[in-house]
Amino acid sequence: MKTIKFHPFFHRGGEKAGLMFEKDFLLNKEVRKIRAVKWSQTHGCWYIPLDKDSCEKAIQYLKPFAKIDTKELKEYLLKKKRVDNTLPGTAGKRIHKPVFSSPAWNLSTENLAALEKFVEQMKLKAYSESTIRTYRNEFMQLLRVLKNKPVNELAPDDLRRYMVYAMEKEGINENTAHSRLNALKFYFEQVLNREKYFCEIPRPKKPMLLPKVLGEDDLGKLFKALTNIKHKAMLFTAYSAGLRVSEVAALKIKHIDSDRMQILVEQAKGKKDRYVTLSPVLLDILRSYIKNYKPKPKVYLFESEQSGDAYPVRTIQRIFQLAKARSGIHKEVGIHSLRHSFATHLMEKGTDIRYIKDLLGHFDIRTTERYLHVSRKELVNIINPLDDLWRKGKIDW
Repeated sequence: MKTIKFHPFFHRGGEKAGLMFEKDFLLNKEVRKIRAVKWSQTHGCWYIPLDKDSCEKAIQYLKPFAKIDTKELKEYLLKKKRVDNTLPGTAGKRIHKPVFSSPAWNLSTENLAALEKFVEQMKLKAYSESTIRTYRNEFMQLLRVLKNKPVNELAPDDLRRYMVYAMEKEGINENTAHSRLNALKFYFEQVLNREKYFCEIPRPKKPMLLPKVLGEDDLGKLFKALTNIKHKAMLFTAYSAGLRVSEVAALKIKHIDSDRMQILVEQAKGKKDRYVTLSPVLLDILRSYIKNYKPKPKVYLFESEQSGDAYPVRTIQRIFQLAKARSGIHKEVGIHSLRHSFATHLMEKGTDIRYIKDLLGHFDIRTTERYLHVSRKELVNIINPLDDLWRKGKIDW
């Protein structure tokens, strides 16, 4: 009896199971009867979609005609599951690009196991998807360099030499070096429980970068360049409350408290809740947006019309860039500049820096103190900068 081997491969934008067997007219005739089977000239074999239903039905149909070898298929699916589980936010989801093109696929057995433990430990500690993604990426850079050398065998001197290599040969900057050291420190000290493994590896000094701020005239031009009421509401919200773009996307209708005139920013960076002031102008803008925009949002303040989930962060960033281009602003700034502008304008209007720290959700006052280098004006009474723009006729909605 002939043998049919199920061989996984990626073809025409998806995972396929190739049906590999020695040339046989009768067997070929039966294979052609399988539902959804197609011929690949490139791979020289018949193939079916690599999913549970298609494979199980094909196996059941072919059993009377040939021996079925699924060893390669099972090994692929097991490894695929292991690699997928190291990707934040993808466990149990269908991945539409070939997993064997992922750098993790080519890791040695020992280093793939190390990556699994690394991600598992971060999940147990309830790290955010963003932090897991960043740390995983930095840890992967080391694993790729090591190839077949087990990461668990590295000594402090090895890691020291690696960081020199990363800075000199890879050309990583100071911020990336800090991020990579944090990831490696987490693995060796939190996963392997090796205390003080990094005490002799110095950290490069981070450059002092001042926040990039837009002036009132530029903000007026930016907001007037927006014609879509939903897009206007998004950027007004980002500026008037000093929110990160991820915080704008995560806002829910229930977070807008018009009675107390405040907005709840729920589980933001560092898993911290905080309240920020709700501008009366912003409240009117949001009410008009919810009343007139179709379809009306149901849960999230800004919902994707396709999925009903939170609006994608990248789409909000793109909206900002398009508005910036239309308004003729040539400064190299992103949507985060609205948060910087909010903080700087508050400081210029006399808001106490400790109050600004709480509004921005900073852990350390030194982070907020960067705005002192941008604005040195005397402190006066607190005035919401969005209300000021409205009073001066810089914006409309």
